[in-house]
Amino acid sequence: MANPITLHLPPLDPEHLHRSLEKGVREREDALLAACDILQGLHDRGVLELAKGALGSSEKVLQILVDTANSPEMIRGIRNLMILAKMLSSIDPELLEGVQSAVQEGLNEAHKAKQPGLGQLAKKLMSSDSRRVLAASACVLESIGKSLAAKKSE
Repeated sequence: MANPITLHLPPLDPEHLHRSLEKGVREREDALLAACDILQGLHDRGVLELAKGALGSSEKVLQILVDTANSPEMIRGIRNLMILAKMLSSIDPELLEGVQSAVQEGLNEAHKAKQPGLGQLAKKLMSSDSRRVLAASACVLESIGKSLAAKKSE
């Protein structure tokens, strides 16, 4: 059977500890003063009191967070955010940047111009660029309709 190993710690010298502490304070005086200023600012704004309260009731705070995260609305919201992120990540950034600049350009043009007549509006809608956007919109709407029909049949 193995023999226990005895641990002998040297006795602490309070004078040596006090000198080391004083030396450390002198060497880091600026940093300690800055830290004290930060702590005072946090205390003045009630942040330390809030943190103290949160630590004291951490179980209750954690339970509230868990209950909120487990609600059906929150789960749906998180799933929807993930789907939106997936959808946005599938779009080519250059295409999206082009759409963004085109929207801005169109809004600027609409803001500057006076209200168009029906003939001018029809001419704009019949242009090849407008028809291209209308066709893309129709394709997206058709796909959404198919998706809704598939959901309804389930």
